[in-house]
Amino acid sequence: MNRAVSLSRRTFVGLLAAAGLSPRAVAAQNTARAVLYVAVGSELMCYEADDTKLALQKIDTIRVPEAVQYAWKHPSKPLLYVAFSNRYTSKADDRHGVAVYAIDQDTGRLQQFGEPVFLKNRPVNLTLDPAGRYLLVAYNMPSDLTVHALGENGSIGVEIKQSGSIDAGIYAHQVRVSPSGKLVVLPTRGNDPGAGKPEDPGALKVFRFEAGQLSHETSITKGNGLGFGPRHVDFHPEKPWMFVSMERNNQLLVYGTSDEGIDPKPLFERYTAENHEARLPVQFVGPIHVHPNGRFVYLANRSDGTIDFAGRKVHGEGENTVAVFSINPASGEPTLIQTIDTLTFHCRTFSIHPAGRMLVTAAVAPLDVRDGGAVRTVPAGLTVFDVADDGKLNFARKYEVDIGKDWMFWCGMVAL
Repeated sequence: MNRAVSLSRRTFVGLLAAAGLSPRAVAAQNTARAVLYVAVGSELMCYEADDTKLALQKIDTIRVPEAVQYAWKHPSKPLLYVAFSNRYTSKADDRHGVAVYAIDQDTGRLQQFGEPVFLKNRPVNLTLDPAGRYLLVAYNMPSDLTVHALGENGSIGVEIKQSGSIDAGIYAHQVRVSPSGKLVVLPTRGNDPGAGKPEDPGALKVFRFEAGQLSHETSITKGNGLGFGPRHVDFHPEKPWMFVSMERNNQLLVYGTSDEGIDPKPLFERYTAENHEARLPVQFVGPIHVHPNGRFVYLANRSDGTIDFAGRKVHGEGENTVAVFSINPASGEPTLIQTIDTLTFHCRTFSIHPAGRMLVTAAVAPLDVRDGGAVRTVPAGLTVFDVADDGKLNFARKYEVDIGKDWMFWCGMVAL
């Protein structure tokens, strides 16, 4: 097993800049391999991810206790933390938790590490702090946030009782810890009005974080929170900027950050889709990831709304693309430089290779489309893109995935 010294992404990017090397030049010299984990229902598949050939090779599949919701790798140990739930696969809605798996550093194959920890509700998202001492879990219905201590070996310990109350907003969708480890951000999406129910307001809930305790909670929103729908956030690897995907607004927002908190007003607001005034289910935004070099931000534009045609439900309006933004290194201002079709529908998740020159999107499910006077089915799949030096994407290939009656709910790259 390779026992090279482990560098944080922030340190690694700084060394690249100091050396004056481009991402592709560095990637060409980087011999580290990576795997892509893909979740379909309770199955967690492992693919070898070759960023030189832009190819995926399936090598293993394991079964998680229930359907995978999200996963996060330990910052320094070869461990993968996997949130699971049977909320959408069983009327019982009674098995929710986190399982930990050891990652084989030669192959990427997963092996159960200890017993799963069961939780009171569906864990929609999870993360670890940069030091790998705490597991943070977000729940969407009802909205909540918990912190759990980790053992020296990475095992999940007890939930840490918070000294103060937590306002977790409405429909939390993610939790992230800032690169310094001193802030926790909980995007709470809210909900659009529908079925006789009024709109629920959204907000970014921000906490100070120390010794497992959440404190000094602030709520960042616009006005009363109506029309404000954040889904996910990601942080710049070096600069004090946080990037937010606005699911209900088809926007990218950029906020200034410090160890004290998040600036209440965004520095920049940009639309991500051509028909940005459309709302669910015609058009909405999904996940967001900052490129490892900090020069680009990627978001998924999603659409799976249907219309009736020839006695079947087929896709109506809306785009399914990856939006690519270049980031001004001095100000953090984003500029939309590309949108590229994923050739699938409803990209709920995507991931970037650690070397930075390969991006893979995963579609939730197949969908019928109108093809002239006929109807054809576009299968769910993994779409592979080359990432050029200018950040733009070039289509490489698509792998169709038979998901049966399940959903392809999550994917993520992990370096070996």
